[in-house]
Amino acid sequence: MSKEPIPFLSLEPQHTQIKTAVQQAVQQVYDRSSFVLGEEVSAFEKEYATLHDTTFCIGVGNGLDALTMSLLACNIQTGDEVIVPAHTYLATWLAVSRAGATVIPVEPEESTFNIDVSKIEAAITPRTKVILPVHLYGQACNMTAILELAEHHKLFIVEDNAQAQGSRWLKTLTGSWGTVNATSFYPTKNLGALGDGGAVTTSSEDLATFVKQYRNYGLAEKNIAVYLGINSRLDEMQAAILRIKLRHLEAWNEQRRELASLYLEQLKDVGDIVLPLSDKEAYHVYHLFVIRTAFRDKLSIYLAERGIGTMIHYPVPPHLQKPYKALNFRKGDFPLTEKIAETCLSLPLWPGMTAQQVERVCKGVREFFQ
Repeated sequence: MSKEPIPFLSLEPQHTQIKTAVQQAVQQVYDRSSFVLGEEVSAFEKEYATLHDTTFCIGVGNGLDALTMSLLACNIQTGDEVIVPAHTYLATWLAVSRAGATVIPVEPEESTFNIDVSKIEAAITPRTKVILPVHLYGQACNMTAILELAEHHKLFIVEDNAQAQGSRWLKTLTGSWGTVNATSFYPTKNLGALGDGGAVTTSSEDLATFVKQYRNYGLAEKNIAVYLGINSRLDEMQAAILRIKLRHLEAWNEQRRELASLYLEQLKDVGDIVLPLSDKEAYHVYHLFVIRTAFRDKLSIYLAERGIGTMIHYPVPPHLQKPYKALNFRKGDFPLTEKIAETCLSLPLWPGMTAQQVERVCKGVREFFQ
């Protein structure tokens, strides 16, 4: 078995596959000399909206801006509350804070890592305005139940789809369930640019118009502003690259699922490992393959010594981060979130990874527990 290092993530197989097409697309943008909100952005927006069966897609500068603008489009005001997962990347919470609202964390399901829908209703108050589900690690949240709650309480839904492009709940793509939804095209995502990028999807013309204007200085027309907007526009070259990658997304996601199935089979009943569970109604696209073990840190070191990369998503929950000290959360306030943070470990998984590489990772894990 090869002893070549296995990185946590390699983009090389994907980029080798599309290298010629990407170079040609970039050359065309270069020759056209139209670099901001040109025809590539417009074409990508149409293609991404069509994929999600939403009327509109608006390309923006990054995922955090996409989330923030989605919340602002819901007319968030100071004092409004947004229900968020306690277990998520910090950016989800930051978007709520940037929009001027208050985060109301809800614990995850231990089995899927996603927000526990059974706990959402208890968190709703008269100040609640939005439910913000995160399709974490590539698995869709229970959008049927979330939609029922939102309709009953007259709340907006803003999906954070940054880790789940191509994922589905009941055969409907994530990023199309909510009132307005956000995604990120950071290079490591299932659909990643070669730099920062993001997008907002919605079928509301009013919300789409707001985001289009807000991303571009708040301009309704040249030199005429209607909002105190920002400058956050999807780059024309990134859009050209994303258009090429979008054609491969389904095949790459299928590769991720095949690799995940190998992990699930080969790591079954190994040590104290808790394997990720896929909800039967969800089409999981495995942005990350996350296991849990009480020996997480020792296992990570053991694998690193054997040339196998791993990562931790995420070692410090948002409620224990310094920026949220003013909310007076304490260790123990969200025990399941903290337990996951202390025991989770992400194993290597990427399109182009081989079955032999997965076998070697699993062999290393089994040897550690033996």
